[in-house]
Amino acid sequence: MGKFCFRYIGLCTVAALLAAAVAVAQQAPGAGTPVHLVVTAEAHKGNNPPEINKGEVMVYEGKTRDTVTDWIPATGDHAALELFILIDDSSNASLGSQLQDIKQFIGHQPQTTKIGVAYMQNGIANIAANLTDDHDAAAKAVRLPMGVGGANASPYFSLSDLVKRWPASNARREVLMISNGIDLYYGMWDLDDPYLQSAIDDAGKAGIIVSAIYTPGAGHFAHSYWESYWGQMYLAELAQKTGGEAYYIGFNGPPVSFAPYLQSLSERLGHQYFLGFLAQPRNKAGWQHIRITSEAQGVDLVSAGRVYVPAQE
Repeated sequence: MGKFCFRYIGLCTVAALLAAAVAVAQQAPGAGTPVHLVVTAEAHKGNNPPEINKGEVMVYEGKTRDTVTDWIPATGDHAALELFILIDDSSNASLGSQLQDIKQFIGHQPQTTKIGVAYMQNGIANIAANLTDDHDAAAKAVRLPMGVGGANASPYFSLSDLVKRWPASNARREVLMISNGIDLYYGMWDLDDPYLQSAIDDAGKAGIIVSAIYTPGAGHFAHSYWESYWGQMYLAELAQKTGGEAYYIGFNGPPVSFAPYLQSLSERLGHQYFLGFLAQPRNKAGWQHIRITSEAQGVDLVSAGRVYVPAQE
């Protein structure tokens, strides 16, 4: 009996070691598809999250933990940022009271940030200022919107247009979208708007983070509760799925000031990391849902909730 128990325990030990070896092999470098994205650290309290080390970061696909290959703070030699401010040209004239806040935000960005300004017009992104580190020049491109209802049938057409024309870069790439979020081309019905979903896909594949500030549209759309509700829901979904932040104001008219939202965005931009990990290899290219967590206390890691993984070669 004693020999049987000894052999049984020995077999169990060998089985456990083999299982551990398989798990390590699954996480070994080269055993997956390299994926990269930008992650924002947010403190639960206050504005300054603690510094997070690579060993404290975990990436999961379902219950499977992926191997983290890179975790680089977006500071110093890695601080480069390309930021487009994309303004809806069909916005209400009330946006005029926010222009100074936008210009000050541009002027306060570090020299490592290139700023571009574009306007949503009839489904395209009409670029008023190309990406530049001359922040004064970028600020001068900010103007009053046309304020004509229908000047932009779908803001998501314009976002996709901007994303597709944006040259690839090693810098972070982000958009601040200022719009009511209303898609006049599709209508406000549900969260399956195909043009919204296409814009989310386009931004996700390009690794571009989109944040949004709601501002009312011209005419009827400046005060329609139904339209405002869906517009803000669309902007929130866009930001959530690309790893950005949507600034929600409710239904009491335009924001009193953009300044608090722009300050929040500046803080987010100052606490970002480049994440690299090995996604589980797939036979077909496609979207894979991920979950990123940290062992650091009092901090959340915010990113796109899915990544586009190429097929395994």
